[in-house]
Amino acid sequence: MTVQHFGGEEYEGARSSVPHFGAGMRVLVAEEDHALRKRLAATLRRDGYEVIEAKNGLDLLDQIAPLLATEQPHQAIDVIIADVQMPCFTGLEILTDLVEVERQPTVIVISAPGDPSTRARARRLGAIAIMNKPFDIDDLRTVLFNLR
Repeated sequence: MTVQHFGGEEYEGARSSVPHFGAGMRVLVAEEDHALRKRLAATLRRDGYEVIEAKNGLDLLDQIAPLLATEQPHQAIDVIIADVQMPCFTGLEILTDLVEVERQPTVIVISAPGDPSTRARARRLGAIAIMNKPFDIDDLRTVLFNLR
């Protein structure tokens, strides 16, 4: 099987296979890099997650708008995986808005390595994990699996 390193190269190796462990969970993947977003979404769908995609911060904001307007009924989003640097709104700006939400989704941030202040801010705003690009999809899958 192939272990995928997103944002970097792929290599052959043993990929953990826990089929459909994501069943019943909705994940919103917000990533401006089209190829990376599609690979993440496809992998998570194979694991059984219902995946919603957002290509930039504005799409992400549109998807979570019902969460921010608490009087509107909305379908739950269990996990948001958001790139820090996106056009329109950054992942951290969206995280700032989510702090006030009563049933806040779990947030995982994707970031370029090397910026400790961004990592610290993401943690303060509630991100449970920060994945530095390039990252191994199995590391992300492990974080998601441990949410169960």
